[in-house]
Amino acid sequence: MFSRFFIDRPIFAAVLSIVITLAGGVAVFSLPIAQYPPITPPTISVACTYPGASAEVVSQTVASPIEQQVNGVEGMMYM
Repeated sequence: MFSRFFIDRPIFAAVLSIVITLAGGVAVFSLPIAQYPPITPPTISVACTYPGASAEVVSQTVASPIEQQVNGVEGMMYM
């Protein structure tokens, strides 16, 4: 019985579906940003150069101290 109403009035059914779609589009754009979950965690990128040094020297003098300092950051998920 309910479906018969829309079968007999296809223009009404089309207009109703367009109105519902437009209302949904307006509702999506009016949602506050806080409603969306964080997609990716914040990232930090550290780059440094040490001209003339070998990989082992850079690892010991640059990478290790940076890693020790960054490792203590609160709320870090992974490194």
